[in-house]
Amino acid sequence: MAISKQHKQAVLAQYSEWLQRSGAVVVAEYTGLNMKQMDDLRSKVREAGGEFHVVKNTLVKMAFKEANIPFDEEHFAGSSAIAFAFEDAPAVAKTMTEFAKDSNFVKIKGGILDKQIMSADGVKALADLPPLPVMRATLLGTILAPASQLVRTLAEPGRQVAAVLKAYADRDAAPEAA
Repeated sequence: MAISKQHKQAVLAQYSEWLQRSGAVVVAEYTGLNMKQMDDLRSKVREAGGEFHVVKNTLVKMAFKEANIPFDEEHFAGSSAIAFAFEDAPAVAKTMTEFAKDSNFVKIKGGILDKQIMSADGVKALADLPPLPVMRATLLGTILAPASQLVRTLAEPGRQVAAVLKAYADRDAAPEAA
């Protein structure tokens, strides 16, 4: 079905805006997916902080070119849908790979992360990363570990002096009780 030039421009502008907002995109083939499954996938991707849309290959390739984002032509052969990761790229990639694993109709073609082309295996590797809050906590723990160790090291001589004084006080108090 042919669409008007104005509608094409509006769709192209929407694709460009999504590409600018997203940190990563996952390109998938969706042939055979019914509307209930498509809606289920859309809601799961939305929960992960992204959006899932069926795209027109020629228009999305034009949007990639306008945004100066490299892409693999093979990713846009046949039916294509894109999951845009607006918040947490690993979470969206994980949602897509888990859905593809459970469904015979969705096949991951590849993706793009920070203007770097990824293969389908790259998307699966991205999906295996821990969620963003876990990665932040791990990084924070790594950064704070030397500081807390320094505090323990500085406090140790004072603790030892206090232990010696307490031992003397306990020794002096023990004969009085007897």
